[in-house]
Amino acid sequence: MSTTNSPTNPGTRGYALELKDLRKSFGKTEIIRGINLAVSPGERVAIIGPNGAGKSTLFNLISGRFEPSSGDVLLNGTRINGLKPFEINRLGLSRSFQITNIFPKLSVFENLRCSVLWSLGYKYTFFKFLSGLDDANARAQELMEMIHLDKKRDVLAVNLTYAEQRALEIGITIGGGANVVLLDEPTAGMSKSETSRFITLIKEVTVGKTLLTVEHDMGVVFGLADRIAVVVYGEVLAFDTPDAVRANARVQEAYLGSSVADQQAGAAH
Repeated sequence: MSTTNSPTNPGTRGYALELKDLRKSFGKTEIIRGINLAVSPGERVAIIGPNGAGKSTLFNLISGRFEPSSGDVLLNGTRINGLKPFEINRLGLSRSFQITNIFPKLSVFENLRCSVLWSLGYKYTFFKFLSGLDDANARAQELMEMIHLDKKRDVLAVNLTYAEQRALEIGITIGGGANVVLLDEPTAGMSKSETSRFITLIKEVTVGKTLLTVEHDMGVVFGLADRIAVVVYGEVLAFDTPDAVRANARVQEAYLGSSVADQQAGAAH
């Protein structure tokens, strides 16, 4: 059973992202089975569920890598079904991936400067020297400070630590000025201390933006999300606040199980 949960008192703002009876089949296999989801501007939503639940497919549908079999994806009220990923990006949605996606042979600063060019109006311009683009250089410097890599300005991205590369990818993701940001398992492969710092970083750089993240680490989920969407077998089992999801018996049975209870017990000590 798919579930629609509207945010409390959304007023006249509308939704930053809305999924309406979204479905995706590969051949005869239906992966996404009528998902309805409405996310308010500035809200942080975590998408959780067991392996094979359809979380990555859902992200691919939202970001334009896959086209829905039926249903609609609305970005700030605009239907984006069938648009290419770069077209969706230019409408205000940006996405990171499970596998770090950066320019390894460019410096930290150069990576960030590349990410801001289009949003500043430098489209297919081949007769300008990048060093002379004061606004792009200033924005790249600002992003570099936001992700705490200003001391690594001229370091090639390939030589950064894994956590630093992930931070750089976050900077690239928000560099284009998107107001809806999708992060796919942003803390995967990090130590506990790195994860803790990264949660703080994500909160800092997404202030005022709408955030959707797929995440398996329940500590990250409960520490970051305003609401949690639990996806099981391609359907939304629950979409509610962290406390409500934590206490939901159906969610416990289908996914969270004893892991949440164990984390609660660990947090109490």
